[in-house]
Amino acid sequence: MDRPLNLADISADAVLIAGGARAILLQVANPEVGRGVAKHSDFVTRPMQRLQNTLTYLYALVYGTPDDIRRVTALVNSAHQPVEHAADGELQLWVAATLYDTAIQVRERIFGPLDPRSADQIYDEYRVIGTALQMPTELWPADRAAFAAYWSRTVAGLVVTDDARRVANDLLHARAVPWWIRLGMPLARLVTAGLLPQRLRADFGLPWGARRQKRFDRAMALIRWGYPRLPRAVRTLPRDRYLAKLRG
Repeated sequence: MDRPLNLADISADAVLIAGGARAILLQVANPEVGRGVAKHSDFVTRPMQRLQNTLTYLYALVYGTPDDIRRVTALVNSAHQPVEHAADGELQLWVAATLYDTAIQVRERIFGPLDPRSADQIYDEYRVIGTALQMPTELWPADRAAFAAYWSRTVAGLVVTDDARRVANDLLHARAVPWWIRLGMPLARLVTAGLLPQRLRADFGLPWGARRQKRFDRAMALIRWGYPRLPRAVRTLPRDRYLAKLRG
C-alpha cells in the first residue's frame, strides 16, 4: 500500500475488542474516573448493553455518517451528565488515551509494528475520539513522542482504589452475559492481565506468574497466526452489526 494506513483501515478489526477490558481498567485506575464509574456503572446488570454502546460509539465516529456521529455523541454526553467530573477535559483525555494505546498494543501484537507514517497518521486521527467526548482538541499531545511522555507520566501516577477493584471484578467475572461469553471469560481475564503494566496487574489483584505468562504468550501466538487468516467479513462483523442497529 503506497499510502499510510489510517484509523479507518484498522478500527473495524474485531480483534481490537480483546483489549477493551484493559482500557477500562486503566481508566478506572484514575481515582476520579474509578469513583464515577463505580457509582454509576451498570457493568453488573447490563454488560452486553454497555459493550454495544461503547462499540457503536467508536464505530460511528470512524465509519458513520454525520447523522450517526451526532446521534452517538448526544447519547454519550447525555449518559455522562449524572457522572461527577465526566466533562473534565483531562479525564476525557485519559479515556481517549487508554482507547488509543490499547488499540495500538493489540493491533501491533497481532499484525506487527506499524510503519512510522501509518503510526503518525492513526495517532493524529485518534484525536477525534477525545474531542467527541468533549475533550478540548489542544489537550491531545502534539505527536507520538509527546503522547509517550504523557502516557508514562500518567501511568506512574495511577492508583488502584477499592472502587477500581470492584469495577474490575464486575467486569472480569460478569454473570449477566450469555453462556458462550462466560465460557470465554477465563481467556478474557488472561489477556486483560497480560496486556496491563505489571504494577497495575498486581494492584488489581490479578494473579500472574511464569505459567500464566506462558499461557498468555501461547494465546497471543495462536491469535496472531489465526486471526489474520479469517475472511474480512468475519473480522468486521461487529462493526457492520452495530452500525446497522444504530441506523435501524
